[in-house]
Amino acid sequence: MNKASLVSSMAEKSGLTKKDAESALNAFMKSVEEALVNGEKVQLVGFGTFEVRERKAREGRNPRNPEQVIKIPASKAPVFKAGKSLKESVNK
Repeated sequence: MNKASLVSSMAEKSGLTKKDAESALNAFMKSVEEALVNGEKVQLVGFGTFEVRERKAREGRNPRNPEQVIKIPASKAPVFKAGKSLKESVNK
């Protein structure tokens, strides 16, 4: 499902226009992004949790030249962890 089909589905299920559904989706995504940038965790009970995890610096191998060792810097990665209800729905 891409963004356009998600917006259509949201509009159909909520009774909103596609324009309003797209505005709501954009506002949701922006709010989650801002919270993660500020180091906050976003928990939607039953659906899941968005959070940022730290990745340590490490050494890796160049896929084109496996003998070459490259340094991979530390970084932050956004992560989504599915909630119990979502997991159960998917595994039915």
